Amino acid sequence: MRLYHHPISSNARRVMMAAIHLDVQLDLTEINLMDAGDRHRLAALNPNGMLPVLHDGEFILWESCAIMQYLADTTAGGEALYPRDAAQRADVNRWMLWACQHFAPAVSVLAWENIWKGMTGGGARDPLEVARGTVDLTRHAAVLDRHLRAHAWVAGDALSLADFALAAPLMYTGPARLPLDGYIHLAAWHARIRQLPAWRQTEKDWEMETSGALV
Repeated sequence: MRLYHHPISSNARRVMMAAIHLDVQLDLTEINLMDAGDRHRLAALNPNGMLPVLHDGEFILWESCAIMQYLADTTAGGEALYPRDAAQRADVNRWMLWACQHFAPAVSVLAWENIWKGMTGGGARDPLEVARGTVDLTRHAAVLDRHLRAHAWVAGDALSLADFALAAPLMYTGPARLPLDGYIHLAAWHARIRQLPAWRQTEKDWEMETSGALV
């Protein structure tokens, strides 16, 4: 299986963490979205022009959470991250969808304004957008923090794909100035995530890629 990715993409990092934890060996192709040739290659695989994309034989799959689910379903032992039980799986799906629909988009607003906008020549930070992202993220962070008060992991007592889906955008916490101080249960959960080999290995890739580029 080949994964088209980039180390600074939190969506790609979700997939990488799941693959590492499941011990799935992926052939990696790095795509530079700033390069016209790479964008053209990516568009042939994903009409949305976004990362990541998984290519498995004749099957091409995009959307990070769908890729994680596919990896878990096609790997021995994958049920440890993505349970077969209908109710347990629905709980994991619920939080993965929530991550994509609510939590990650709020992070993305602040990541764009505080990181990527300046790096790509998009102009100055927009205070109104920063305020919007801050309101949205603090609201969603409060929901997650309350939930984690009674749970070691997002979907119960065991690590799951939901944890990787929600944790990946937190790679931008410092550079994007995410307003997450004071959410003690979220912070404790994130500390547990950061101790996982899957986080540590992908963190090295992120740090190498962005060394000296982020302030």
